This record gives sequence, structure tokens and C-alpha cells, in this order.
Amino acid sequence: MTKKTRLELTWVGKENRPQLEPRILLEDPALSYHAPHRVTDNDLFDNVLIQGDNLLALKALEADYTGRVKCVFIDPPYNTGSAFTHYPDGLEHSLWLSMMRDRLVLIQKLLANDGSLWITIDDNEGHYLKVLCDEVFGRSSFVATVVWENFYGRSNAAAISPGHNYILIYSPLGVDWKYTRNLLPRDEKASAKYTNPDNDIRGPWRLGPIFAAEERHVGLMYKITTPSGRVVSPPKGSHWRMLEEDFWKMVKDKRISFGPNGDNNPAVKLYLWEVQDGLVPRTWWPHTEAGHTQEAKREIQALFPEGTLFDTPKPERLLEKIIRIATNPGDLVLDSFAGSGTTGAVAHKMGRRWIMVELGEHAKTHIIPRLHKVLNGEDAGGISKAVDWHGGGGFRFFNLAPSLLQKDRWDNWVINKDYHGEMLAEALCKLEGFRYAPNPEVYWQQGHSTETDYLYVTTATLTSAQLQQLSDEVGSERTLLVLCPAFRGTADFPNLTVKKIPKHVLHLCEWGHDDYSLRVENLPVAPVSVPVGQQSLFS
Repeated sequence: MTKKTRLELTWVGKENRPQLEPRILLEDPALSYHAPHRVTDNDLFDNVLIQGDNLLALKALEADYTGRVKCVFIDPPYNTGSAFTHYPDGLEHSLWLSMMRDRLVLIQKLLANDGSLWITIDDNEGHYLKVLCDEVFGRSSFVATVVWENFYGRSNAAAISPGHNYILIYSPLGVDWKYTRNLLPRDEKASAKYTNPDNDIRGPWRLGPIFAAEERHVGLMYKITTPSGRVVSPPKGSHWRMLEEDFWKMVKDKRISFGPNGDNNPAVKLYLWEVQDGLVPRTWWPHTEAGHTQEAKREIQALFPEGTLFDTPKPERLLEKIIRIATNPGDLVLDSFAGSGTTGAVAHKMGRRWIMVELGEHAKTHIIPRLHKVLNGEDAGGISKAVDWHGGGGFRFFNLAPSLLQKDRWDNWVINKDYHGEMLAEALCKLEGFRYAPNPEVYWQQGHSTETDYLYVTTATLTSAQLQQLSDEVGSERTLLVLCPAFRGTADFPNLTVKKIPKHVLHLCEWGHDDYSLRVENLPVAPVSVPVGQQSLFS
């Protein structure tokens, strides 16, 4: 018996994995915003907009949001070779795969156990992305591939006119995610299938199948006679769905219909009140249900009449459908490729908390003004009328802190001068896996990993006497990690672990790296061309 081998996607530079620095986030109060007044008691204010490299931002979120995000929606660069203004869309194939892999690994950590990831993509990289996601999340985490009709016209320039994008869906629950996802509202078209032509007191109904196309069973192969006298038996290759005794009980209970003249094949009456409260989502999303690219462009143009450079925004109806299926009010939605900010705008209107990350300057020039209109109730487009949106709530704007370490003029790594004491303590808490929670009454309790294990950071050189005093205050029931530039004398205390900074943290991650959007070091070296006539038979 041959041993099965695991198939993996391979590409140039796959083995290069960045050692990310867990940056802290710095709020810019001048750019944070909330509505002028409360609109409802459910207004949400703890939303987050981050400007910066999205890989570093995802790493920055890891400590506080691991396992807490209910829905992740990302619309990454499709790597089509187009000259996108806001994204390097057209990366070399291997770079694109590395870029996506590194971000998916962090997204997996942030997802709640009952959460889901939705990724829009097209044919150019879609099939590679599916294999990559299988590798990162496991094939058992795959839920479905939605085909979204993003374009309903025809392109005369194409061999076959493209009319769709894909949406890959993954969840830690895999197929069991069906028990936590929401159904779609039953629209008028779906409800219109249920009528009541015989004035049944149980209400509207529709006909359901009574034969099952499965292996035949003796107890399910009987014949019945319709009220008109016609004899009916299961068609070839099928059988009745119930025993004969149960069939006649249903006839007596008027749960079986033979048609207005009593001559039709019998059918089961399925009542509207018996079916699920909504519709199970399907994998085909026509533009009439989920919007299309031109609709999205009109929404953006309505918000920014002076013009915008977004070529492929997503319509609010698409995000509304995703968020409705994947979340409930109050749940957390994340978009680390925020683009024009549609995900946050829609999530906010639907009463969901949100986090968005965007590297480009349009985080300020487009996303913030758009959110202002949403919060002020001035955005009447998109899904506003459908969800009866009138404004309210707020968000906080953050930048990524600079790298904790920087080179001095002698090329030595030193603590960044921009870091004051509180920033330094918070940054080192993240590096060491502690939760930053300074105790205003106990100076050395700046962070904790357990109820009895603490962290203390100081920029002073500590003496033996100071360490002895710390040890006495910590006591025998607690432990303390002390991080300082230097100390004199012995540091041998049973309840203290004393480490020197920055030496202690030098090898924990990559320092001074601010942009992971394009890792050109992964590119293979170009082959050296040899003029014809100088080529060896053995070269």
C-alpha cells in the first residue's frame, strides 16, 4: 500500500517567512470621530481604522483580538497586471502568493471558532488562492465558492466576456458552520410560491416531492388510487417517501394534494409556517441580488462627486449580504484591504463593530470623509434605506508606531527615541506575550501574563539594592520579568527574571521594516544571457 503524500503549492521564496514586529497602535485623536449626538441606545463607538502596512497591522491586532473576529472580508489585489493606483496589483506571481500566505496565517489566528473568512478573487489567481487557503486553513475548513455576477454586460475585447468574480469562504467549523450562519430573508418572490387555493386553515402552502430517487425498499413500493380512480406507483428508480399507512394518514389530514380534479400524481403540501425562517444561501449571486461593479462605482461617485480613482470598488449590497449571513448585531467584522471603506460603512449601518486597515493615503482622503457621512446620517446611498440608517456611533483612528529599535550612528541597535516610557512598556509587553495593563498604584505592575506573573520596564540602570527592594515587594507568591538597559551587581532572585534591553529582544523579530506590501527580495535572480556562438555544449 503506497503512502499518501500531502500536496502543497510551491513557489519561489515560499520558505521566506517574515519575523514580524508586534507594533503598538497610536491613536490620532484629531482623526478619530463620533456622531454629534446619539441616535439609538445601540450606537457603536469602539470601531477601529488603522493606517499602515496591513501585515504589520494584523500582527499588531493579534494580542488583543485573537479568536474574536466573527467575519473577515478581504478584497485583495487580483494580480491582474493592471496599474492600480492604490495597490501594487500586478505583483509577480510568487510575490503575490507570499503576500497572501503571510496575511492569511494571521487572519486564521484572529478568526473566532464560529467565524468565517470571505475573499473576493478572479480567475487570474483564484485557483491558486483556493489551494493556498486549503494549505493554511486545512481543506476541512473550506465552506463554498460563491460566484458573484459582478459584470452583466459584454466585453467585445475579450475572447469570452468575463462576468463574474469568486468569493472563497472558509471557517474553522468547516461544513458545520451551517449551524451558526444566518439564513437570508425570504423575499416576496420566494414567499409568492406559497398560496392557499383550497383555503386550508393551516395557511399558504406549496407542493413538495413525494417520490425519492434512491435505492428501492419493499415497504415503500406500494400502489395507491387517486380520487379519480387512477392507479399510481413510484416511477422507475424511485420509491415513496413514507410508508403506506402514513400516506393515508396524511391524506386523511389533508396533507396530500391530488390536484383540483383529484387526478394528479399525489404531492405533499409544504406549509409556509413549517419551513425555515429564511432561505439557505446559494453559491450563485446574480447582480440583481448582490449588486455589480458599476453600481459600486456610482455609490462612490455619489459620495465623492469630484471623482475617485477606485476602479473596482465593491457594492454595498454585496457586503450587506455577506455580513448578514456571517454575523449578528454587535459582532466584529475585519477588512485588512479596506480600499474605499465599503466594509466598515456597511458593517456600521448594520450594527456590527468593525476594524479596517488601509496603507494608502486615501485612508484619510476617502475613508474618513465617507465614514463622517455615515456617522452623521448624511449617506443616503447604498443600503441606507434598506436598513433604515440615520447615523450615529463613531470610530478611532490609529497609526502603527515606528519600529521599537533603530540603528544609531555606529550601526548599533538602540531603543527608538520616539518611545516614551508608556510606549516602551506596551511594546515590550507585546513582544513578551504579556497583556499591557499598568497598575496606577503599583509601579512595577505594567503588564501581566497570569494573575501572579508581571512585567516591569525601566530605562534606568538598576542597582542590587533596587532589585532587592523589587524582590521584597513582589513577594514569594508572585513573579516579575524586569527589562532594563543594565544592572549592577547580582540579579539572582527567585521571583525576578532580569533581562537587558535592547540585547534581550534583538533576535525576536525584524526591526526597522515598515512595509511588507512588496517583498522584492523573493524575486529569482535573472539568468545571464550568453551571446549565440559562445554557448558551451555543457552549459
